[in-house]
Amino acid sequence: EVKQTDGWLEGRHVEVRVTPERSPVANYGFDVTPRRLVTGLITERGVCEANEKSIRALFPEHAP
Repeated sequence: EVKQTDGWLEGRHVEVRVTPERSPVANYGFDVTPRRLVTGLITERGVCEANEKSIRALFPEHAP
């Protein structure tokens, strides 16, 4: 979860809180969802099945 973000306001770089002051948050760097439960992936190019063939079809420029 994200507690704050940054951006530009009237030419100044600012940080803005996006949660209530005392809201507990965590930002883990990994996902513990079991592989068998992941059936699809949501990407900036659309949704695909969670397999190499489908991912390569959405991102052909990264295919060997």
